[in-house]
Amino acid sequence: MHRIQLHYSLQDSASSHIIQHPLLDMLQAVADQGSISGAARVLGLSYRHVWGALKKWEAQLGREVILWGKGHSAQLNPFGLRLLLTERQAQARLAPHIEAVQAELERTYALGYDEHTPILSLHASYDSAYSLLRQFAGAHPQHAVHLDLTPCVSVDALRALHEGRTTLAGFHVLQAAGKHSMAAHIYKPLLHLQHYRFIRLGLRAQGLIVAAGNPHQLHSLQDVARQQVRFVNRPLGTGTRVVLADLMAQAQLQPGDILGFDDEEPSHNAVAQAVAQGQADVGLGIASAAQAKGLDFIPLCQEHDLLVCHATLLQHPALQALCTLLRTPAWQNRLHSQGGHDSTGCGDIYTLDQCLPWWTCAPATTAANT
Repeated sequence: MHRIQLHYSLQDSASSHIIQHPLLDMLQAVADQGSISGAARVLGLSYRHVWGALKKWEAQLGREVILWGKGHSAQLNPFGLRLLLTERQAQARLAPHIEAVQAELERTYALGYDEHTPILSLHASYDSAYSLLRQFAGAHPQHAVHLDLTPCVSVDALRALHEGRTTLAGFHVLQAAGKHSMAAHIYKPLLHLQHYRFIRLGLRAQGLIVAAGNPHQLHSLQDVARQQVRFVNRPLGTGTRVVLADLMAQAQLQPGDILGFDDEEPSHNAVAQAVAQGQADVGLGIASAAQAKGLDFIPLCQEHDLLVCHATLLQHPALQALCTLLRTPAWQNRLHSQGGHDSTGCGDIYTLDQCLPWWTCAPATTAANT
């Protein structure tokens, strides 16, 4: 049995994968390019190096991973393909936990080596935009803020804020949710009208993640139920699971109507990976996760994407720096590049009743001054 060892490096820029392995990177490149020479080109390596490295790894594994037939384009054999897909699924499932460790290490280094950079603790849902914000905030020269990010489900993020375990909680909520929605039922007990304020990140789209070309022609949850295609869900407590409950109520669907309703993946990226490797036909998630895997995205709804904090902390220099950074064109352009995000009003501050229709004592469009 082969054992896994984990390592980390110190560097100025972030990698596209939290954990990397040269064999898996080569297998991905061969699968994408269809040749050893193409794989070498995208990896910035020589043909001889890639060919030799693959042969070395095959000897170490005791099995071939490439179909080496003469006169044919290189491709992964069944074992190589299974190895690649298994590793990518494991990365997608473990990424939030690994990122939490990464954030903890970076916080420790920030405390030890850069005492002038303010630190804000952030519990937030599994959206790659928060990871992007953490990287961007730490690297921005004028408004540097270290975000100590703990990825978690939306309910746990709000509970951490409610219990004083974090400064900021990031969560998302269906824009059209009403007083009797699942969103109101789940979130209202954790949000106090007078105590909290929202810092707006903008709007994001939730929708169906499907294979490229949308082979089943899915455009709604009714299509998913009617065709009995394989669905992959998110766990209880996630904001996406709350959104799904409200969308199903609007469509008059029950859990038993959805094939695979009880099959769960821990993050948007893991849902996309399950669809990409054929374990499921469709899942509910965000556009950036679909885009990263080369999948199609069918938008179903818009959500408010929000940071929540105590109103008394809004004048804290670190929060002021963060809000200033959120309003910069550089950040908003970076967020747009993720796909599925609308940064309108990013960095503006609101009272709860100005964003959520469950509160009705103030207009819904005027930004708060506190």
